Amino acid sequence: MSALPLIDTESDFIHDYVRLDGQRVHVVTAGAGRPVLLIPGWPQTWYAWRHVMRALAAHGFLAIAVDPPGTGFSSRPDSGYDTGAAAATLHRVMSRLGHERYQVVGHDVGMWLAYALASDHPGVVSRLALTEAVIPGLAPAPSIFAPPEENIFLWHFMFNQLADLPETLIAGRERAYLDFMFQRWSWRRDRVAAEVYIDAYSSPGGLRGGFAYYRAIPETIRQNQLRAQSKLAMPVLAIGAEHATGNAPLDTMRGRADDLRGVVIPDCGHFIMEEAAEAFIAELLPFLESEA
Repeated sequence: MSALPLIDTESDFIHDYVRLDGQRVHVVTAGAGRPVLLIPGWPQTWYAWRHVMRALAAHGFLAIAVDPPGTGFSSRPDSGYDTGAAAATLHRVMSRLGHERYQVVGHDVGMWLAYALASDHPGVVSRLALTEAVIPGLAPAPSIFAPPEENIFLWHFMFNQLADLPETLIAGRERAYLDFMFQRWSWRRDRVAAEVYIDAYSSPGGLRGGFAYYRAIPETIRQNQLRAQSKLAMPVLAIGAEHATGNAPLDTMRGRADDLRGVVIPDCGHFIMEEAAEAFIAELLPFLESEA
């Protein structure tokens, strides 16, 4: 960590970088107290957690949002995007920050990483909250003939895994591609900071870094089939959105945790921490605060 971290004077978020093996991981913190690691999904960055971070800071937590490797202001290495490798990197980040035990919240692809982190480091993660995704290797593979209302949330899984073609088709058209996602996957589009994310994924290597998590799905599935042989011992909260995954996060985790609870946030789309921040926080905070 650098000696003099930068401070966003508008929000009082503290920005810094943890450097590991010649790479950097962008870390943003707010507040002080019990640490909570916040992992965003695709195609977003740490900024998706801004409302949650302020609420956590106001309630005596240290909120720690990251740009996972390959995304946002973090480095874009050539490898390390399967969930085991990426989760190990995030655990090393937390160790560098001085946190050997912490709570974790993951959204979308961040939900994949959060599950891997909790499973691979069971004595480290004290509570786990997962939102708005299914996990490769735990959830059944969807049919290629899914109805349109389901396919809108599924089609990119196969497309993003292709080598080279997505970048070839999307380079220079990042706005059109990503805005399609934000428009179709949201219920309250005006609350989603799409411009922030479009800028991030339009930067050099941004598309490749995001697609890399999808291209690593076969290895992630192999790992998760092994992880699923043992249940998570820490309390787990699964949160879905009415107009997106619904009960799917909870259904994905059934039989995977000894202490599992779930909720669906109404009147909300996929980008739940932005679209329905107050309702999401109202479910998340009591769960995190109930840690002994």
